[in-house]
Amino acid sequence: MERLLKYELQYFAEGTGGEKTEDATTKKLSDARNEGQVARSTDLITAAALLALFLTLKTFIGSIGNNFISSFTKTYQTIDIIAKEDFTQVTAQELLKDTILAVIKISIPVLVSAFAVALVANLFQVKWKFTGKPLKPKFSKFNPISGFKKIFSKDKVIELVKEILKIGVIIYIAYNTLRKHKDILAKLYDMDLLQATPLIGSIVIDLGYKISIIFLVIGFADYIYQKFKFKKDMRMSKQEVKDEYKQAEGDPQIKGKIRTKMREASQRRMMQHLPEADVVITNPTHFAAAIKYDKEVSEAPILIAKGADYLAQKMKEIARENKIEIVENKPLARMLYYNVEIGNEIPPELYQMTAEVLAYVYNLKNNHA
Repeated sequence: MERLLKYELQYFAEGTGGEKTEDATTKKLSDARNEGQVARSTDLITAAALLALFLTLKTFIGSIGNNFISSFTKTYQTIDIIAKEDFTQVTAQELLKDTILAVIKISIPVLVSAFAVALVANLFQVKWKFTGKPLKPKFSKFNPISGFKKIFSKDKVIELVKEILKIGVIIYIAYNTLRKHKDILAKLYDMDLLQATPLIGSIVIDLGYKISIIFLVIGFADYIYQKFKFKKDMRMSKQEVKDEYKQAEGDPQIKGKIRTKMREASQRRMMQHLPEADVVITNPTHFAAAIKYDKEVSEAPILIAKGADYLAQKMKEIARENKIEIVENKPLARMLYYNVEIGNEIPPELYQMTAEVLAYVYNLKNNHA
């Protein structure tokens, strides 16, 4: 007994399932960008801002230290003066306000440089594209099951390893830097404020500068990883690419049906004008071209219809029904079919051949008349 086994061939087609093997299309990348999904490393931004912060401190440490000491001295002198008078709530508020303004004035150059560098580092990664969609609340983020899965995901494990690495780097650099300056740190107890402040500042800047450089290297490595991960996450299956193409360009089958309908409508209009022709020139079996000449309308004859094979035969039938002359001229029929669009005048290089055919047709009409 013979048995017929039926196979579903689509299950054997490569890439037709959910496997994402294709690079993301321009449209998907654009949509993701509009949603705020981009390849970006926050570590690189933080490292760049820290480096700018400590470089600014290192450059302006002298003036910053002097301003700090001056503000510190002025504040305590003011407290001493106020203490001898009535120390009220109003005087306390004024003193606090002046102190905060002094701190802000000292901090502005450092904070501005750090902010500017962080902004440049962000633009370096994602360019300029403002969107408020990431700020919109998504109820899927409040799903406890999804949140629990994310905690133990591969990405979270990588983030954990990265944070442990950063903490280890900070501890290692801090230990070596402080050990290097242990003799100076031991003498700080015997120094006054004016002597201790520059030493502490130089140690802090040295420590911060080294940590920033290492973080910058880690940030660049993380940026490369984020770009690789983003490209992988944005991959599409072959079916997704096909569906997107259909959405963008339209379903090929529907477009084909539209073209067919348009062609049929054009042919119907052409056949409606065919009885107005003076002559139908044939190949004789493959091509047919109908021309009309009215010197009051145009300087040259106009092609009002043309067709090949079945359509050519149909044109000849209509020509016979309307008693239009059918003239066999193979070269002219082919040239008219391939070189002249319906509704256009005959080109000058075909004037002579067309004139001979029209003269022949006019003579026949005169003889019959």
